[in-house]
Amino acid sequence: MGDLTLPQAFGIALRTRREVLGISQEAFASRAGVHRTYVGSVERGERNLPLENIAAFARALGIPASVLIGEAERLLGASED
Repeated sequence: MGDLTLPQAFGIALRTRREVLGISQEAFASRAGVHRTYVGSVERGERNLPLENIAAFARALGIPASVLIGEAERLLGASED
């Protein structure tokens, strides 16, 4: 997977969860209270998010923020192998 940054790993974890739930970026953005282009930039790892947005994304997915962050950390660990 190469060397990922934390924002890239978070974006992958977010996109994976969103896609598993079958939610479009636009619908997800609406649930999280952000703009669709913001979601896209987060999923591409282009943004370093404030905690408020991490929490909003987790709520929109119906999971604790710690689960989403944990998935990103697992991806980071896998990229180091």
